Amino acid sequence: MTVVDHDPAEVATGTTRERVAALAPLAGLLAIVAGVVTLLVLHVVPPTNALDPVRRTLSEYALGEAKWAFDGSLVLIAAGSALVFATAVRRRAPTVALLFGAVWTVSLLVIVAFTKTNWAVGPSIGGTIHRYASVAAFVSLPVAVLVAVRRVFPDRPGWRWAARGCAVVSLLWFGTIVVGAVNMALGGPPWWRFVPLGLVERMVAFAAVAGLAVLALGMVRTGGMGHTRGTGEDARG
Repeated sequence: MTVVDHDPAEVATGTTRERVAALAPLAGLLAIVAGVVTLLVLHVVPPTNALDPVRRTLSEYALGEAKWAFDGSLVLIAAGSALVFATAVRRRAPTVALLFGAVWTVSLLVIVAFTKTNWAVGPSIGGTIHRYASVAAFVSLPVAVLVAVRRVFPDRPGWRWAARGCAVVSLLWFGTIVVGAVNMALGGPPWWRFVPLGLVERMVAFAAVAGLAVLALGMVRTGGMGHTRGTGEDARG
């Protein structure tokens, strides 16, 4: 009969790591919700409530006194996203999900660092960087969610399809901008006038972030330390 001895320090370290890993998606979800709530508040409090949410983009909030709140909301969402995707990879999500999640997270920080062009002043290099970072963010997040959910929720179709639905809705809304760009190339009006840009951007962003929130909430509700890579008894064979 073989007696297996476990080092108490090793057991304690493993338990602590498991607890931290279990709390990561919850912390990520709370940060994301805090960031989204901050953005929503900007829609209803002065002076930012004067901006037309149908025609004016979210980044317009960074051109005024509320820049600190807008930037803070994106930093919160970026931090929460990093926690969520790191946990998703631990739960067997493909590495490509982490890649697209990293593009999303870094793009948010770039958006904070480079403010949207103030067209009352004129175009700027920073504004151009901001625009490309926005496109990267809008595309990468829903793709990351779509790639992650199959492995994260292999036996939870409800969570899987809820996250997928949000991601698909986001991409469909983004598709209207693509249609506008193609129409412009064919001689139509500017793409930013082809659609109500503020409304479309908000639908793209909030649907994608909703998918991310579903991914995080699903991981919180399902626990799932048994699904993690290389932890616990599974790591020791």
